[in-house]
Amino acid sequence: MNTSIFSDKLFNIDGDILELRLIDTYEGESGALPFYWWNIILKSSNVAIGKISFRIGHNFHSYYNGNIGYEIDEEYRGNHYALTACRMVLKLAEYYNMDKLYLTCNYDNIASYKTIEKLGGKLIEEVCPPKDYIYYYEGMPRQRIYELNLPM
Repeated sequence: MNTSIFSDKLFNIDGDILELRLIDTYEGESGALPFYWWNIILKSSNVAIGKISFRIGHNFHSYYNGNIGYEIDEEYRGNHYALTACRMVLKLAEYYNMDKLYLTCNYDNIASYKTIEKLGGKLIEEVCPPKDYIYYYEGMPRQRIYELNLPM
């Protein structure tokens, strides 16, 4: 019996200009949530232009780490690809019966927080993560913590 939390129907997600192709899944452990991790593919050139992940569920650590993580390669920035890819993974929240997502970024990452705000995230606070946060490190920058209520 397969008891995996992951659905193979979500391994590849096709959009108009982008495709998300699964790199891997992670079952989660020691406070880290299970997640999907994809390459973001620009369909017009079939080139990987970044990566995006979706973390399933909520816990203490997801408040600071967020449910969606993304990065766009420098030469492809400024085209709203992160926003497009984020919108593509929002359907996973519905699939996993999540009524909200936490979205986070470094306080000074203007492009990232503009993406989150365009997605509909509402700023909760700007905070230094506590030392018991799983990914804490000395000198860690303040994080902007957003909440995105679903369905939108």
